[in-house]
Amino acid sequence: MMSGVVLPVPVSVRSSKPRMHRSGRIGGGGGRRRSWRVYQSSLITNPESFEVGRLVGSYGFLNLTTYSSSDVLRTQDVGQGTVTVKLYKGRIIQGQLRGTSVLFKVYPGQRAAGPEADLMASNELSTHAFLQSTSTPRCHNLLLLVGAFETNTGEQWLAFRNDGTYTAADYAKFASDKLQSPQSQSFWNPFDLDQMLKRRRYFVTKMLQGISNGLAYMHHHDRLHQSLGPASVVLNTTSEREAVYLIPRLRDLAFSVDISYSSLEKGPGALSEGLWRRAIAAGAFNPIEKRNFGIADDIYEAGLLFAYLAFIPFCETGIMDSLSLQRLLESTFKLDLQAAREYCLADERLLEAVKFLDVGDGAGWELLQAMLNTDYRKRPIAAAVSSHRFVTGALL
Repeated sequence: MMSGVVLPVPVSVRSSKPRMHRSGRIGGGGGRRRSWRVYQSSLITNPESFEVGRLVGSYGFLNLTTYSSSDVLRTQDVGQGTVTVKLYKGRIIQGQLRGTSVLFKVYPGQRAAGPEADLMASNELSTHAFLQSTSTPRCHNLLLLVGAFETNTGEQWLAFRNDGTYTAADYAKFASDKLQSPQSQSFWNPFDLDQMLKRRRYFVTKMLQGISNGLAYMHHHDRLHQSLGPASVVLNTTSEREAVYLIPRLRDLAFSVDISYSSLEKGPGALSEGLWRRAIAAGAFNPIEKRNFGIADDIYEAGLLFAYLAFIPFCETGIMDSLSLQRLLESTFKLDLQAAREYCLADERLLEAVKFLDVGDGAGWELLQAMLNTDYRKRPIAAAVSSHRFVTGALL
């Protein structure tokens, strides 16, 4: 059973703007120096090739550690991580990509956040670069890394093509805020409400398919995400009327894990020890079993994200949040989705979410139950999720 994840969550934003150093040196210590140099030829590594714009936000990482007993009862500890990254807008001002809008993700140096920040930055860099260097066509459901460099202060700067600054979490909040109770709005046209909900269902299912496609691409190329949540999905639009143009993209690959057999035989890395401890606890001992467990672990987190997107946008603001929903499914109903449905059906505030998952004789509940199966061996692979009749939108 999946039992741990590190999710990015927003924290306070500071208005200071960094000064770019002329030195664009890549590296700074140990394995990080080697991993940055490996991909130097395919990325822009000169900081003078970029222009830094305004600070648009920052976020830390919420550590979720869940312990499982012999049954499906779960208890959870929540704590704030030590690494906070900043996001800046910018653009490329030199070379073939001149004029391209970028979004910088800035990791603090070792002096500010310890070695963990460097490990995360190096892992995110190497994972993106590896996935972008595969011989198959590039996956449009992953954020595109265009550059990387280190400043003299030790900060690690990753430059991504700016394909949107809003996330699935932002969309869910916007949608929830917009959903007003018809009973409290005498001017509300029931036909307008019905049309809005139809657009919302289509938007969410397209988002789910894009997320599944990105995850399937990663798994096919021997990489786990391991930090999948609403804030880890970037959207190029949050307008439900523009759903046909929607392209969800996965980001936050700092905790990604290499599940190639050669890597598994080497033993766990510093960022994957918890995953493999859980694998052993679940009875996965050899490389094949560990690989299957890791993929199923990602699918479980995708299932929780699926549940989040099926509920939050269809409930009024304040009715439900991600942690409350997770506790409801895991602790209250012990992952019995049929029991959870009966509970939600009795609460009129959750009826639209129930109706959404009820489409196609309960196709949504069926898929969600499979993704959250207590036996990791019975969870579907990401490719099967993306082609499921509920996710393809064929039932809408």
